[in-house]
Parts: sequence; C-alpha cells; structure tokens
Amino acid sequence: MVDTDWKSKMVSSESPKLSSKLHVTIPSPFKVVAVSSPISCSAPAACSAYELYLRLPELRSLWSSRDFPRWSNEPILKPSLQALEITFRLVLSVCSDARPYINHREWNRRLDSLVTSQIQLIASICEEDDQSAPVSDGRSSLSLLPQLATWRKTESLGKKFLCTIDNEMRRCKYTLGLGEHNVSNKPNLLYDAVCKPNDLYRLKDNPYADHVDNYENQTLYVLHQILESWIYASLSLLNRIDENINEERFDKASSDVYLLERIWRLMTEMEDLHILMDPEDFLKLKKQLQIKSTGKNDAFCFRSRGLVEMTKMSKDLRQKIPKILEVEVDPTGGPRLQEAAMRMYARKKGECDKIHLLQGMQAVEGAAKSFFFAYKQLVAVMMGSSQVESDSLSQIFMEPTYYPSLDAAKTFLGEFWGNLG
Repeated sequence: MVDTDWKSKMVSSESPKLSSKLHVTIPSPFKVVAVSSPISCSAPAACSAYELYLRLPELRSLWSSRDFPRWSNEPILKPSLQALEITFRLVLSVCSDARPYINHREWNRRLDSLVTSQIQLIASICEEDDQSAPVSDGRSSLSLLPQLATWRKTESLGKKFLCTIDNEMRRCKYTLGLGEHNVSNKPNLLYDAVCKPNDLYRLKDNPYADHVDNYENQTLYVLHQILESWIYASLSLLNRIDENINEERFDKASSDVYLLERIWRLMTEMEDLHILMDPEDFLKLKKQLQIKSTGKNDAFCFRSRGLVEMTKMSKDLRQKIPKILEVEVDPTGGPRLQEAAMRMYARKKGECDKIHLLQGMQAVEGAAKSFFFAYKQLVAVMMGSSQVESDSLSQIFMEPTYYPSLDAAKTFLGEFWGNLG
C-alpha cells in the first residue's frame, strides 16, 4: 500500500467525495526485481567472421578518426553521414539490379523512406551543433548523390533526396553541400573531409564478392554496413547522454535520448528491407556464406558486438534514475524512487527537462524491445519459423520494464485521477 498525504494537496478541499488520503495497491509486476540481461554476444569465432565479412575493422577506423578535434559533434555525425553515403551506394546497387523478379517499385519506396529518415536524423543532430563545425562555400565533389540525381534510373530519387536535405536542414546553421539548392545561402559542411566518400567506396566489395555468385550478397553486405554505422554513432550518443546526465544538463540529455529512440526505430526500418530480398536467392546466399546458428540462444543479430553493447548501454540508462530524481535507492526496497517520481510529475515547475528525459528513456526501452520483436518475426519470414530458436530474443522484449519505479508512479497517479469522479 502507498500512502500519499502530499497528493491530497492537488485536489480542491471543497470536494466532499475525497478523503485526505488515498490508498492504492500497486500491482506486483511493478515491484523492483533484479533481472540479469539475457543478451550476450555469439561465439567469438562467429562475431569475428561477421566483422570480417562487413570489413568492420576498416570501417571502424573511418568512424573513429578525429580530423576536427574541436568539433564536439564529430564522433556522432561522422558515422551518421557515412551511413547516409553508404545508403546512396545501396540505392545505386538496387536500381542496377537486372533480375526480372525483383520488386523495384517497393524497393524504391522503402529506399526513399530510409534515406529520408536518415536525413531527418542527421538534421536533428546538426541542429544541436555549435560553431566549431567545419564549413566552407564549396560543395562535395565525391558523394554519390549528385550521380543519383542525374542517372536515368535514379534521377527521381536523387532529386527527391536533394529536396529533402534542403527542407530538413532549414533549422541548421549550415547545410550538407551535396548539391541541394541552399536558397538561404548557408555555408556548406566540409562533407568530403568529414565523410571521406572515396575511402568508403574502397570498401564497396566484401571478401566473398569474387567467388559468391549471388546479387543478394551485395545487398546484405551494404545493408549491414549502414546498420553498423548507425550503431557506432549510437554508442557515441549514449556516452554523451551519460555525460550530460552526470553534469545535470538534463535538457541536452533529453534531446539526445529522443535521438537514440529514433535510431532504434531507424534500425528496425533497415532490417525490414530484408523482406524485399528474393527468398530463394537469400537462402542460397545463407548456404554460400555458411551462416548457421550454433545454438538456441545464438540469434544472428548477436554476432554484432556493437548491437549487443548498444542494447546493454540503452538498458543501463535506468541506473541514472536516482541521479535524475535526486534520491538514493532505498536498500530495504521501499518506494523512495516512486514517491520522488510522483512528486516530480505533480509539481512540474522546474522539472520539465527531467520529465522529458524520463519519458525519452522509457521511449528508448520501447523502441529497443520493438527492434528485437520485429527481428524475431523477420527471421521467421526470411528463413522459416524453425529457425526462430533463440530464447534470448524473446526474453529481451518480454523482460519486465527497465523502470519499475516510473511505472509504479504512473500507475498510482492513473488510479488517483481515475478515482476523482
């Protein structure tokens, strides 16, 4: 039972129907239970094979290079821009696919959506940029986007992407400099120096390109390079969230948390592109690449060490709740955090940034669990339900909430206001 004298102050004393105290029983699922994370990486050999296939060591050196030390956004924006540039290569690859049985119409729609989502995310990251971003009056001469905007098969998509950049970057101090109209005459980001399109282009072929005769090999390869680029950007973003919370910059942490949620949802959108791969060609490729599960807890996605780390760090945001609420965890298991959350939700004044941050953290939880739920369904669609053997996948999206104190606080408030009538 939870006793809340303070809550009666929210209600007019003229109301004859309410007592000065309200007793609400919090359902048992909201009790704080220590639950170990079910997620862990696959066997080291499987993870290494995955990284070598995607040429991740070489990509990682591009993501992590620091060419502009005073530019605080570089660790996040650089891999994000590289993901976008690799996506342009995916567009070029798909539109060059001469197989007569490919669903080009739906591919074009999905690629349009994927590029648009990435541009929107990049624009949101740039909105928070300081004055140290490297800019000039020149445009990129190495990006694939101008080529997409002039080639007959990709012209409509390429021109649409340029218009999207113009529209989404309007709130930023600079634009990307990829050939967009830039009617505001803003400075252009030094895109070629930041993104290094030529270095990315050297990684266009995977180690199996010469002896695996399967067009889906290139699609799978490029798609996962995009995914891993955003995962790397997310890890830098999570580190910044942690730093901002520790420094009590809750408004900045809130903004970054919502960016993280959008990246999780973007990753779900990327994984859904597998649906458009030809079923027989994909299963043939699975055999050619010798992709096989080594156990019931070895989902294919766990071969990505970055994804596993991103998931754990997203979950560990819950460790920041006492810092945000400015209370210590009750060692006896009492509702100290819950009561602090209720007070914060009720008084609001001076607490809005914290409320936004907590809402964003719960949104990240929902987006992460949705990713793994969708991934499990994807595996069943692509390879048959007999391949969905991973207990770990189910445990992730069926885990109890990461934030039991916040859930309990909202349950109490919901019942409180529900009893007013």
